Amino acid sequence: MKALNILLVIALIIFQYSCAQEQKQWYPVVDTSVSEFYSDGDIIKEPKPNEEFYGQDANYTGNQPSYTNNDDGTITDTVTGLMWEQNMGEKITFEEAFKKAENSTLGVYTDWRVPTIKELYSLILFTGQVKGAHSIDLFIDTNYFEQPLGDTSKDEREIDAQTWSSTAYVGRTMRNDETVFGVNFIDGRIKGYPKYNPRTKNAHKMYFRMVRGNTAYGKNNFIDNGDGTISDLATGLMWQKTDDGSSRDWEESLTYAENLKLGNKSDWRLPNAKELQSIVDYTRSLQTTNSPAINPIFETSEIKDADGNINYPFFWSSTTHKDGRNPYGSAIYIAFGEGQGKMRNKLMDVHGAGCQRIDPKSGNKDDYPQFFGPQGDVRYVYNYVRCVRTIN
Repeated sequence: MKALNILLVIALIIFQYSCAQEQKQWYPVVDTSVSEFYSDGDIIKEPKPNEEFYGQDANYTGNQPSYTNNDDGTITDTVTGLMWEQNMGEKITFEEAFKKAENSTLGVYTDWRVPTIKELYSLILFTGQVKGAHSIDLFIDTNYFEQPLGDTSKDEREIDAQTWSSTAYVGRTMRNDETVFGVNFIDGRIKGYPKYNPRTKNAHKMYFRMVRGNTAYGKNNFIDNGDGTISDLATGLMWQKTDDGSSRDWEESLTYAENLKLGNKSDWRLPNAKELQSIVDYTRSLQTTNSPAINPIFETSEIKDADGNINYPFFWSSTTHKDGRNPYGSAIYIAFGEGQGKMRNKLMDVHGAGCQRIDPKSGNKDDYPQFFGPQGDVRYVYNYVRCVRTIN
């Protein structure tokens, strides 16, 4: 009997340890907060299953954003368990940000850090809107967070208010620039930004928002199910292991995902922007690992870029991005290969593998690729799909 009791105690300890380990790996993806429905150019009424444009972001609700103001200059995200600095203060350099976090006692805490790009992206909301360089609605909850615009009195654009992360790009952008990823809560994008001014070589100054808590956030726990699917036990999402090698416009991508049957499951969908970004592996790139920016447990098609060289695809999300003259005509993609653009007639990696940008939802395939904006962002319109489902 005593031996049996000892075995039961040991079993209980192992069980509790296993539960603790699972809890440590918990990486909840916060919803985008999108509730409107869009076609490829308009606001529409809610589409039903088998109707056009069904399966977009607002058709599926996930972990809704939830914050607590601690009245001490800190905000707690009750979904992720992360605690944030409410007011970022002035722009500082990358090195200054780490010193600030190391020395901070904000809220009487001493374990502040500079957030990773995945931690920082957890705060983005795609209820925002921008028109070129001009802000309309911010891509962050301003009821809780102070978010400045660029200082137009200093010849900055309103969108020149990027918030940097601690995640350095493992490759180089532009003309061999050392690059750090950041989230722009004014224009709703992830891009890699040069750490130093290419002309003066001075360290760039940007905004930084300190974070603490849940150090496991952003760390995936992938399992190959052996049936063409990959489970992420950290996020509770199941993924299509291999894309089907086809490019589609946004509406076709929604339809493909809704009709997919894989691994004896039929409840597949196109991932929203934040779900899709959750599987980016920022330690990988075409330049450094000769691979896409995703764990090699996944299989990803190769494509030819506009110069005929090997790259990896942009992947569609289900999330509309409101920008430009037609704010309903573009959707978000994640670049798992180089985030290319054409500058001075030279194609280059301008924003880094793992950047988040937008493409028009529809267009004549023969008219693309095109190049747009000050960095000549490449536009494909016909992008790839990696479907997702929620593990029940």
